[in-house]
Amino acid sequence: MKKQLTSVKNIVLLVLLLFTLKSFGQTDLEKELDNAKPKGHEKVKSTFKSTKLVNGQTNETIYKNELDFRVDHRFGDIAGSNGGIRPFFGLDNASDVRIGFQYGLSDRLTVGFARDKGATDVRQLYELNLKYRLLEQTTDNYIPFAVTLFGSATAAGVQASTDLTSDIAYTDFNSRLNYVSQIIFARKFSPSLSVTLTPTYVHRNFTAFRDQNDLFAMGAGARAKLTNHMSLIVDYFLSFRNSGDKDYIQQLNGTKFYNPLGVGLEIETGGHVFDINFTNATAIDEMQFIPSTTTSWLKGQYRWGFSISRRFSFNKDKKKDQYPEKK
Repeated sequence: MKKQLTSVKNIVLLVLLLFTLKSFGQTDLEKELDNAKPKGHEKVKSTFKSTKLVNGQTNETIYKNELDFRVDHRFGDIAGSNGGIRPFFGLDNASDVRIGFQYGLSDRLTVGFARDKGATDVRQLYELNLKYRLLEQTTDNYIPFAVTLFGSATAAGVQASTDLTSDIAYTDFNSRLNYVSQIIFARKFSPSLSVTLTPTYVHRNFTAFRDQNDLFAMGAGARAKLTNHMSLIVDYFLSFRNSGDKDYIQQLNGTKFYNPLGVGLEIETGGHVFDINFTNATAIDEMQFIPSTTTSWLKGQYRWGFSISRRFSFNKDKKKDQYPEKK
């Protein structure tokens, strides 16, 4: 009887030992298989905190089923002939105001609508835009930079002028339409530095005499992180104007065109992205500040402005951070 009990105990111990060895072996095998699996090309997150810098677009889009509400404001000249203490360094004047919404149809595709005051004679602007992430940078540099496509169509609601030399002497609705196309190249070099390069094409269906309907420009921008919630942002656009038309307009009415430069401080509060900025561009919309900036930093014709971005999520799951700061 004792021998039988001893045999049963030995069998039970043997089974337990085999089960334990099998478990350890299976765990080791699973680890080896996991290590043997090819690692995916992990995407770089949060190249920028917002969809815009000061004037220009970034590569960022809105997550699926999220809504971004954004307000942009530009004041009057701080210095120069139109600035100084009398208009309280531009605070008494608003050169442009824009209120816009963007919605994520998917994580890659964003659709937007905005109403813009307008900073030239072309005013009361209604804008529709699309933004699509074509490529996303990966942490292993398999894809070294991100590529995003941006396009907008803008209609001017201002009353048409009877002056045939005016840039709002519209004869039909088609004359009121303007278009912008951009390819936004972006790279996050480190957690503290991101840059963009943005080839741009602007087409305006109607302009003043000898002003260009078609204009190419090159934009560049950067974001330098100062603290966990504060960054320095800057952007610049170089327009390639026809020298003959540019000289004609300057001789006709003294209008001289300048390239827009913007510098700002971006603050992320968790629920909002807020920036205070300085720029010589009076307009906010791409189809205006790129071809129609006529004020200069060197003449004191720069202004301060601000932007506020607030994002709302309609996703049932709360897995996605509103303003993630990763890699």
